[in-house]
Amino acid sequence: MRILALVKRVPAPGARINITADEQHVDDKHLGHAVSPHEECATEAAVQLVEKHGGDVTVLTLGPPEAEEQLRYAASTGVNKIVLVPTDGTPYDPQRTAAALADAIGQMEAADGEFDLIIFGNESADSGGFQVGVRVAYALGRPMVNAIKGLEIEGAPEGHIIARREIDAGVEVYELPLPACVGVKEGINLPRYPTMKGRLASKKAELNSIETDSDAGSQKMVRLVSPPETVNETVILGTGPEAAGAVVDLLEELGVM
Repeated sequence: MRILALVKRVPAPGARINITADEQHVDDKHLGHAVSPHEECATEAAVQLVEKHGGDVTVLTLGPPEAEEQLRYAASTGVNKIVLVPTDGTPYDPQRTAAALADAIGQMEAADGEFDLIIFGNESADSGGFQVGVRVAYALGRPMVNAIKGLEIEGAPEGHIIARREIDAGVEVYELPLPACVGVKEGINLPRYPTMKGRLASKKAELNSIETDSDAGSQKMVRLVSPPETVNETVILGTGPEAAGAVVDLLEELGVM
């Protein structure tokens, strides 16, 4: 199988995010970056499928030159090829991102053949737009299912893949003809840590670059706003036996008694 996984460089999850004074950008002077968690799982899913069924995995990202760090991390976990679609660091809206990625994928397939499966993260950890994977699949004319928590080939007819999506009532099962696209959710697997051998090999991995020419989309970011900080207050009801009355009053207020 030829599998392509799409990843995105995002501020490290859990980090404190500061906004620039003009409210147009994230201030990342002292901010670490990582691969979006859903997309870490997308890379792991691709590597696992190839380990089981043979083939190769390519990881592609659109972003600034600094995104090479995230591509080399992917290369240290068993990825065969890494590709950067370079930008000047200006954030792309989902329309422009999808157009650029579809163009890059088209160039790659024209040169080396069609990808059997393209795996996206369900959504990115920063913008969370849920749009790019669907837009790319539509542009390429391929079936797409999002929110996937299981990928299998066994039991599927030849040239198909089975994708499983959890819902409130149970599990939905999709049988997709290849070539296809899926968006996977965090929890579909546990991404592996790179070995020392993998890290050393990733430093020598060839980084391919693909230039694209995509127009700005019609969506426009107005401004970024930091959510209000939540302040939690702790009230001491008392100490020792004298606190019993206050505890009873609180339980009555909560409707427990």
